[in-house]
Amino acid sequence: MPEPSGRARLRLVASPPGPGPSPEALLAEVAKGSGEAFERLYPLLAGAVYSLALRVVRDPGLAQDVSQEVLVDVWRQAPRFDRSRGSAMTWVLTMTHRRAVDRVRRETSQTERMARDADHRSTPEHDVVVAEVERTWEAAAVRRALATLTTLQREAIELAYYHGYTHQQVSTVLEIPLGTAKTRIRDGLIRLRDTMGVDQP
Repeated sequence: MPEPSGRARLRLVASPPGPGPSPEALLAEVAKGSGEAFERLYPLLAGAVYSLALRVVRDPGLAQDVSQEVLVDVWRQAPRFDRSRGSAMTWVLTMTHRRAVDRVRRETSQTERMARDADHRSTPEHDVVVAEVERTWEAAAVRRALATLTTLQREAIELAYYHGYTHQQVSTVLEIPLGTAKTRIRDGLIRLRDTMGVDQP
């Protein structure tokens, strides 16, 4: 059975009821492949299909999409219509409700997935958080350990390890002999090690 032509694109203005074949009779002809019957059936269904779809999906654009899908399904599945189980309109509206509910579920699932992805991107990885906490804790521990040093030891170590000065530069800045600078740095490191509980390599 060929697909309905472009003329069968969704039109929402339903034809007023009047003399002519019933929807059931037209649907039986559509089942045989009659494009003319589909053109006559289409305006009898379009308005009701769109109204039901809109009530379920609550979005005009989505309702248009659902309605178009349903009416294409009517064309394709017309041979499955069983008149003994109800009217053509009931059959089509049941199909519409099922399509509309599926679309709502699909849209909701997509929205939730996008929200999860956005939340995942905005939340640092566990390892990153742990590493940052460890760095913060270590920095605090070092500050506490530095506070236990003598002023002379702390000055020498801060110049050497925080400002990158060589032992000779520490000696020059503090105006002390090179040997004294080395001793202060060594003694200060030993005290830091003992305070922080770090094993000597």
